[in-house]
Amino acid sequence: MAQSNIKTTRIELIRTKSRIKVAKKGLDLLKMKRASLVLEFFDLARQIQMMRAGLKNTVLRAMDSEKLAEARAGRISLERIAAEQIPVLASVEAKNVMGVRIPNVNIAERTLPSSLAYELISIPTAVDDSRRSYGTLFKMLIEVAEKESSLRKLLYEIEKLNRRANAIENVVIPGMYVKVQYIKQRLEDMERDQTVSLKFIKRKMNENANSKGV
Repeated sequence: MAQSNIKTTRIELIRTKSRIKVAKKGLDLLKMKRASLVLEFFDLARQIQMMRAGLKNTVLRAMDSEKLAEARAGRISLERIAAEQIPVLASVEAKNVMGVRIPNVNIAERTLPSSLAYELISIPTAVDDSRRSYGTLFKMLIEVAEKESSLRKLLYEIEKLNRRANAIENVVIPGMYVKVQYIKQRLEDMERDQTVSLKFIKRKMNENANSKGV
């Protein structure tokens, strides 16, 4: 802000000091929110790390179960059973975490028709085990994708809060302190000028009074 645009009045001084207090409170709230989001970020990162460690084993189990199912039922039969499976439906909703909207994926429970349920009972156990293994793998992949998306959103919000906090702490508040000092200096200069003027006027008045007395 150019100094020529600053109002050098006591009211403006009071307003600026009040703005500094509000800015400091806002900065404290931003830092508290940022700290909470950072804790949430690291907690989510740990969860993803643990899930990724288990994901590799789940993939290997699913592949092994598929090989065993193919050996027991044959590739053609396995592909036919896979084609008859009911598609899995998923819905995505927004979940609010400290003001940040992160995805929440819900996988709908499948209801099998009676005819298909009967056929599943009759399929080899190895095939059913393979179906369940891949079902577990699918849910894990969805959950990992959900958490990784949430992690990116949290990181974006943390970076945005950092920029805002730094701007307030290093630019806005120091700028207002400079403004306060400038107004104070100008008011002091004006008071000195006024004092000098009053003394000058008083001296002139005394001189005039003395000359008339003579």
